Amino acid sequence: MTLQQLEYIVALDTHRHFVNAAESCFVTQPTLTLQIKKLETEMGTQIFDRSKHPIAPTKTGETVIESARQILREVNRLKEFVNTEKDDLSGTFRIGVIPTVAPYLMPLFLKSFTDANPKIKLIIREIESEQIIQDIKNDLLDIGILATPLDENSLREVPLYNEPFLVYAAEHHPLYQEKEIDATGLPVKGLWLLNQGHCLRNQVLNICSQRRNAQNNNLSYESGSIETLKNLVRNHTGYTLVPELAVRADDQTDKRVIRFKQPEPTREISLVVHQSFNKEALIEHFRAAILSHIPDHFKKAKTFNRIKWR
Repeated sequence: MTLQQLEYIVALDTHRHFVNAAESCFVTQPTLTLQIKKLETEMGTQIFDRSKHPIAPTKTGETVIESARQILREVNRLKEFVNTEKDDLSGTFRIGVIPTVAPYLMPLFLKSFTDANPKIKLIIREIESEQIIQDIKNDLLDIGILATPLDENSLREVPLYNEPFLVYAAEHHPLYQEKEIDATGLPVKGLWLLNQGHCLRNQVLNICSQRRNAQNNNLSYESGSIETLKNLVRNHTGYTLVPELAVRADDQTDKRVIRFKQPEPTREISLVVHQSFNKEALIEHFRAAILSHIPDHFKKAKTFNRIKWR
């Protein structure tokens, strides 16, 4: 058994395609196939079920691949420890950000962060929470920015801020007349929601104590964008709940935006890394850059009601 063979089975599990896996490892497809067969023979078990399309691990193979990922992660950690100091701010880092955070938070600090750290290269992807969690576990991402808590033993959460939820209501909706809103009194009718899979959708439903999409009677619209929901409210009817950063760039006198009564419902946003991640200086600098660009009350709220999504 070699580290190279472990890299091959991890690549094949990631891509579920022999040619793509081989290309990711910079070897030919026959070389990768032969080495995986050798490993299976040595271990006396089939790691992949080749009758499935796309190819998939066997039940035993899933355990082998999980162990292989952990071994490779520890090897890479050892290499980093030997080759660089923990406070060295250089290298390439893969970051996953949930779509309801990315367009509002990332533009605030990315330029100043990259200007201050020219030796760091960031590869950033907008993906949903569950995929970020799996990609960190599978060593496909280094850092996630998403809503917490996650209650995952293999992951470490570094809280950033608590972001209030706000009501965004159409002019003819009853909520439009309110100065502050009691979260327990939100109406069922007219609520616009994001698609299934967005953690923000689950949080909104938890605030409203609803487990179903109760939109307008003659129109159902599933969206993956907060901006689409805001436009539906502006040009149609109903209301939605949005995180505060999603409306801070808008006209601050917009009467569609209504705060909740204290304690405000909030979502906790955190940096999430694998427990084996050892670039503490990167985490500290990244966190400091973010905190320097968000409203003070996100960090200093004395009373709030943190809404979970899991």
